[in-house]
Amino acid sequence: MPANVLERARRRFTRDPHRGWIAGVCAGVARALDTEPAFQRVAFNVTALLALKLAIGVYAVAWILLEEERR
Repeated sequence: MPANVLERARRRFTRDPHRGWIAGVCAGVARALDTEPAFQRVAFNVTALLALKLAIGVYAVAWILLEEERR
């Protein structure tokens, strides 16, 4: 079962480099959650202020694991 859940999450969350600034991670998460990318960027920056290494690590892992959105 956990593999099914992970596969569905991978299909839902993708990177959107066309709307993104660096790798499109925040833009892809915003599209999946149906919010504005600016809200996701603010949330990431607040997280980075509180735990810089954690924020950079999570962003880097998401950049590597998430597929690029197909247009």
